Amino acid sequence: MSAHAKQIEWTEVHKEPNRNRIFVIISFALFVLGALYLTEAISGTQGVLYLMGGLLGVALFHAHYGFTSSFRIFLSQRRGAGLRAQMILFLLANLLFLPFFLKGEIFGHPLIASVSPVGISLLFGAFLFGIGMQMGDGCASGTLYHLGGGDARGGITLVGFIIGSLIGSAHFTWWSNTPHLDPVSFIKLFGSFGGLVFNVILMASIFAISVFIERRRYGSVQSVFSKEPLSLKRFVQGPWSWMMGTVVLVIGSLAVLLLSGKPWGVTFAFALWGAKISSFVGIPVEQWGYWQTAANAKALHTNVLHDVTTVLDIGVLLGAFLALALSGKKISFSLRQYPFRMIIGLLIGGVMMGYGARLAFGCNIGAYFAGIASFSLHGWVWFVMAMLGSVIGIKIRRYCGFN
Repeated sequence: MSAHAKQIEWTEVHKEPNRNRIFVIISFALFVLGALYLTEAISGTQGVLYLMGGLLGVALFHAHYGFTSSFRIFLSQRRGAGLRAQMILFLLANLLFLPFFLKGEIFGHPLIASVSPVGISLLFGAFLFGIGMQMGDGCASGTLYHLGGGDARGGITLVGFIIGSLIGSAHFTWWSNTPHLDPVSFIKLFGSFGGLVFNVILMASIFAISVFIERRRYGSVQSVFSKEPLSLKRFVQGPWSWMMGTVVLVIGSLAVLLLSGKPWGVTFAFALWGAKISSFVGIPVEQWGYWQTAANAKALHTNVLHDVTTVLDIGVLLGAFLALALSGKKISFSLRQYPFRMIIGLLIGGVMMGYGARLAFGCNIGAYFAGIASFSLHGWVWFVMAMLGSVIGIKIRRYCGFN
């Protein structure tokens, strides 16, 4: 090998790690400075929530914790490790959240469970979200960690998400008046112990069905645990197992619940960003019913950094970027290698998810995870309808250039 060739090889091996170290330092600095600013300008709680968002972003990236891919892999390949990890996540959340829900308050502020009505709005919204998340190649949390983790396609999906969320907020009042059942809480329906048991039975059923189907096709099932022992290097650089990601996500979610008084959500921020931009250019969004409720009107007319969901979302983005830098993988935010039809599919998928999330009272996090973690029927209905929507979305995504 010539000296010139050796120099090229050395450069290829060492340039990326050095570049990543710079991004690690920048990410840490942004977390420290951001937390200090939020603490000074708003509150210490907001600063800590920003850091919790970062922890959630690291977990999502290192564990490749995809709700969209889990649905798709189960439906198309009959592999259910992702679904089983989600059921474990819900179980741990139920066990950790229940005592605080029963108490009703923490640190002097009330705790608000995510329990929403079940009706046409939820059914259609979750179904539409299921189609959109397969076309957009990621759910709400997936879009954030994909973008933060170096996949520029997440930016296209996010733009669509914001547009769809804004349109959904404009139509929210009409959809709210469609037929629906009152919110159903399993805790109120069956009592605290009975509600927990009922929820666990549903989780265990999904877990068992995924095992049965996967074992029937392959003769064995994939584990949610890693075959390699966890080391400090693996913890920092990844990848993590499904189980490791589940544990960190539930810890971060519990912190969000206790600090903010409500379960983790993602997509309200997208609607808020769209509304603020629209208001700035003269669109009278404040006249829409969605933005006339006390909480939403307050969010619309105050600094966006006062919004808990916004701070968490920014934290998730930056946390995923930090995890990418720590992993040593090449950092590139290029769209040049993707076909135009894929870009259009991502944008349309984002619009469908944004619109669907507003109608369905949330996304894979705000409705699915938060709903089941809150012992709400609507979380399970969201799961069924989003799974049905995914069946269609999987077929459509092939025409968008996805494998």
